[in-house]
Amino acid sequence: MGSFSLFHWLVVLIPLTVPLFFIFRNPPAGPNRFGGLPQAMGFGQAISSYFKKYVDFTGRASRSEFWFSALFVALVSIALYLVDRTATLNWIWSLATFLPSIAIAARRFHDINRSGWHQLLGILFPIGTIAVIVWYCRAPTADHSRASVF
Repeated sequence: MGSFSLFHWLVVLIPLTVPLFFIFRNPPAGPNRFGGLPQAMGFGQAISSYFKKYVDFTGRASRSEFWFSALFVALVSIALYLVDRTATLNWIWSLATFLPSIAIAARRFHDINRSGWHQLLGILFPIGTIAVIVWYCRAPTADHSRASVF
């Protein structure tokens, strides 16, 4: 076998190092710039909000709103797969929920005072994906002035 070329090193090192720049950068100090704290929601409220704010990228989404919506989308996907093994219905469902899923993820990032663009770090596996999942789970605070990595 050949040696490890510069190209190979770049392919390995870029996905491992680029996310670290964004992960270790603290959110802006002071009060959350995206508005007040969102309310915690039940399952039905979260689904209703998910479809009412179909492509609304402004404001904040609570953890319960985000995770109940993700659960609902996953459960419907599983049910559609069981009904139609050709995955045609599942493909249509994925297209219908693509934009609202991006929108609710952006609002979830706003809840921790980060830009919605940070969800793109999830593409850079494994470091970026782990950071995005940790940020999805992070509790919001009204004041993010204390230094914190996650």
